Amino acid sequence: MPNPHSAEQQDRFSQANAETTVAVRRDQLPLHCPTPQSALWASHPRVYLPIDESPDGRMRCPYCGTVYVLDD
Repeated sequence: MPNPHSAEQQDRFSQANAETTVAVRRDQLPLHCPTPQSALWASHPRVYLPIDESPDGRMRCPYCGTVYVLDD
C-alpha cells in the first residue's frame, strides 16, 4: 500500500534525471529521453525529441526537464 502522506512531502524528493544539460552529436540522432546512460528504473517513458528541427539546436524534455543541446 502506498504511503498516504507522500503527496504532502513532494518537496523532499528530487525527480529522477531532472534538470541536466546534455550535449548530443548528429550521429546520435534520433534523440530520445531518457538516454541509454540514464537510470531507467527511475525514469519516465521514452519520448523522441526532434532536436534537429529546433531553430536554436536545443530541446527540453517535457517529462524531466533535461535540456539537450545539439553539438555540431
